[in-house]
Amino acid sequence: MPTKFNTVLYPVKDLDKAKATFTALLGVEPHVDSPYYVGYSVDGSEIGLVPGGHDQGMTGPEPFYDVDDITVTLTALEAVGAVVVQEPTDVGAGLLVAKVRDTEGNVVGVKQPPAGA
Repeated sequence: MPTKFNTVLYPVKDLDKAKATFTALLGVEPHVDSPYYVGYSVDGSEIGLVPGGHDQGMTGPEPFYDVDDITVTLTALEAVGAVVVQEPTDVGAGLLVAKVRDTEGNVVGVKQPPAGA
């Protein structure tokens, strides 16, 4: 599988207001609606709202890219100057996510889908 961009996460302070905004913008109801995450599926992409994201260090929207091998990808990114800011973490059902800060200071996420997904 080639690298594929299909996820962006937004830190939010007021989940109800953000949910109203994104529901109006996207024209669909969220497929995940919980106090810790609200997710919208739009044309194969995931748009996520992260309550408390600012408290977790998010300074703005963060893109995530699907990769075949998260370890190989992180090694390649570090080789060109990126710094890992979140080591690979299983966020459920075998989905691994990690984040790097690129040489320009941007946070970029990578995720490795569960085996067989």
